[in-house]
Formats: sequence, C-alpha cells, structure tokens
Amino acid sequence: MPEQDQKDQKDQRDRQDRQDRKQGAPPDPRHWWPLVVIALAQLMIVLDGTIVNIALPSMQSELGMSDGDRQWAIIAYVLPFGGLLLLGGRISGLVGHRRTFLISLVGFAAASALGGAANTTGVLFGARALQGVFAAGMAPAALSLLTLTFTDPKERGKAFGVYGAMGAAGSGVGLLAGGVLTEFLDWRWCLWVNVPIAVIALLGLPYVPRDAGAGVRAGGLDIPGVLLSVSGLTALVYGLSRAESRGWDDPLVLVLLFASVALLVAFGAVEARVRQPLLPPRVLRHRARGAAFLVSALMLAALFGCFLFLSYYAQTVLGYSPVEAGLTIMVLVVGSLIGSMLIAGRLLSRVGVRTLMVPGLLAMAAGLLVLSFLEADSAHVLALYLVPAQMLIGLGLGIVLTAATSLATAEVGYADMGTASAAFNAGQQVGGAVGTALFNTVATTATAAYLRDHGIGSGPVTSATVHGFGVGLLVATGIMLLAALVATVLLRPHGTHGA
Repeated sequence: MPEQDQKDQKDQRDRQDRQDRKQGAPPDPRHWWPLVVIALAQLMIVLDGTIVNIALPSMQSELGMSDGDRQWAIIAYVLPFGGLLLLGGRISGLVGHRRTFLISLVGFAAASALGGAANTTGVLFGARALQGVFAAGMAPAALSLLTLTFTDPKERGKAFGVYGAMGAAGSGVGLLAGGVLTEFLDWRWCLWVNVPIAVIALLGLPYVPRDAGAGVRAGGLDIPGVLLSVSGLTALVYGLSRAESRGWDDPLVLVLLFASVALLVAFGAVEARVRQPLLPPRVLRHRARGAAFLVSALMLAALFGCFLFLSYYAQTVLGYSPVEAGLTIMVLVVGSLIGSMLIAGRLLSRVGVRTLMVPGLLAMAAGLLVLSFLEADSAHVLALYLVPAQMLIGLGLGIVLTAATSLATAEVGYADMGTASAAFNAGQQVGGAVGTALFNTVATTATAAYLRDHGIGSGPVTSATVHGFGVGLLVATGIMLLAALVATVLLRPHGTHGA
C-alpha cells in the first residue's frame, strides 16, 4: 500500500538520522524545516485572533465603520473558523494533509492581502471571513502534519513544544504586534503581516512529507453531518459572542443557543449511524484524547476572561498605551515559551502526560487567583501581582497546551488525523467563546452590585469594574481547578499518552 510505503521510507529516514547522530554526524538542517512551516502557520492562525483588536479604532475611523458594525471585523473571522473546523479536518483526511495545508496557506495569505487593501467595510469583513475559512483547513492539516512528521519520542517532544509555544504565545504576540503596527505603521499591516510569514512557510514546504496515497480518496463526505455541524457550531459560536454584549436573556441569543444544541444533538445522532461520519465516534471515545479535548476547552474558557482583564487593567487603570499594554502581557508570553519549549518539550517523552498537565493547570489557577486580588489602586502592582501571576499562567499554559496537543492525535489513523485535529481546535474555539461570554456576564453583574452598594459616581466606577473583573477571575480559577480534576481522573499517572 502507498501509505505503508511512505511510512517505511520515513522510518528508514528516522533510523538513518538517529544513526548519524550516534556517529557524531551533524544533523541535516532540512529535517526541521517542516516544523518551521507548521509553527509559522500556527502562529498566523492564533495571531489573527487578537492582532486586529487594538487596530479596531483606526479601522473604524478610516473606513467609516459604525460602532455596531466594528465587532464584525473579529466575528467575521471567528465564525467560519469555528464553524468549518470539522469540515476542514475531514477534507484534510480525504484529499491529503499536505495538499490541504498548501491550499489553505496560500488562500489565507491572499485573504490577508485583500483585507489589508480594503477600502470598504464589506471588503474587510469578506476578507476576514475568507481568512477564517482557510484557517479552518490549515489548523487541522498543520497538526496532522506535525504528528506524521515527528515520530521519534525526543524529536516529537521538541516539535510539540515549539508548536505549543506558537499557540500559547500567539495571542499575546498578536496584541503587542497589533499595537506596534497600528501605532508606527498602519492598521493595514495587521493583515499584511501574514503575507511575508506565509512566503517563508512556503519556502520550507518542499521539505514537508508528501501525502500518502492510501486514504487520500478513501470514504466520502458526510453531507448531513457537514450541514448539521457547520450550522450547529456557527450558531453556538455566534450565540456566545452575542451573549457577551446583549446578555443571556436576549431573544436572539436564546434562539441561537437552543438551535445550536438541537443541531449538534442531531449531528451526534447522524454520526452514530452513517457509514463515513464526519466525526467518527471512535475519535472521541479514546480516553486520553477525550481528556485532552475537554481539558483544553476548560482551560481556554478560564483564560479568555484573563486576557480581557489584563488588556483593560493595563490601559484603563494603569494608563498604559496599547504598545505598553502589549509589552506588559509579554511576561505571560515569555512564561509560555519557557513552559512549552524548555519544560514540556523536554519532558514530554520522559514522564507521564498527567505529570505535566495537572501541575500546569494548578499553576494557572494560582495565577488567576493572584490577579483576582488586584484593586484599582493596588500598590506595587507590577512586582506583586501582574508579573508573578502572568509568569504562573504563562508557564502553565505552555506546559498544558503542549501536552494536550500531543494527546489530540495520539493513536489516530491517517484518515482520522485531520478530524481529531479539528475536534481539538473546535473545542478550544467553543471553550474560548463560552469563557468570554461567561466572564463578561459575571463581571458585569458583580460591577452592578458594587455600584449599588457604594453609590454611582465618578470615583467608584473604575473600582467597581476592577471588582467585577476580580469576581470573574475567581470563577475562572474554579474552572481551571475543574480542568485539573478532569485531568487527574481521566489521565493515567504513567505513560506519555496518558491512556
């Protein structure tokens, strides 16, 4: 079989590489080019989730965007990305992970160039939607290629460490890059920056292993599953994004959330009966893989509110500029790089995954708890609160994301690898959307209660908002502790796959 032939060739190359290292031969630098390509793609996907946020006021001013419409610069990217992930993963398994990756990478770069050149809001929103569509194909294909390329345990740990670093640090880098590009160049560069990154990735693509022949055209496309999953996930992500601003009792929010539940339940029923399901139940039944999906979703639900708080606190309370606020968040980025590359990347092949994930989750819970004690007039805020809290959160995020990503495609066949990768990414998207909406609701309710108790005036408003964020962070701490409990129960203490 062609797939077996490719596997045999790759095993032979891996054996030769190990033999060369034993004999003192210098490693072939081309061996790591696939990691560069995949890491750059991951960076672009995560970067675009936050890089536009700080540029929104400039976009709005130049394009004449209304206050009600500006949110679509973000939603237009998030909706197709979250809604099409499962379809993108299935397509990756059908037509080939490398081929899907190439098409998605070029499409993402082209959409970024179009968005940067936009002269109307319609063109900008359309370009952002196209970015989301191509990201939905690129994300599962990238993770599948990473799993297929790096099979040696030590190299696998390093590779997933780098990949995890891009995922963990990308949001913080996006906030800083958005501020720097908007302040010193132009908001359009927040989109154009993807083009040179994509070009560098394309230069290394020839070193990425080609698709296996078997499995590329195997099976068919589950059309009912596609329609139900896309509509269900889109309704869920959009409903949660609207709940953040309109409230949970808004009629539109309620209709979207109820519809999403009904559609996803119907999707599950269909998948249990069709011959070629879009999301095979066997992908979710794997104990360790299911734990990775659930833990990462809970982790992102807890952290999205934290990112919102850090941005608000640095700019509104401390009076920092967007660039200074971005630099403040770099503490978290540095921590995540250390956690992913220097800790998880080195230990992943040596210790059980639970040994990494549980302490990482507890570290993040501790960091969130420290942030919850911040006040509007906290003294020595950087040294006593922001720096240690962000370092704890960053370390934990880098460790857990790297370990969870390695589990997401553990013991998965070629045809299901794209689907498993997509399900992992979809869980993170839904977790982040749930966390943002929940955090906003809790913080707003706590802020209103504080104002009722202390009186409404110019003085207590900032204190009330920070108090509301603090209550939200306590809830986030509880969610993170729940994630630690899930990891403890579902993952076995020994074995790198946690199964």
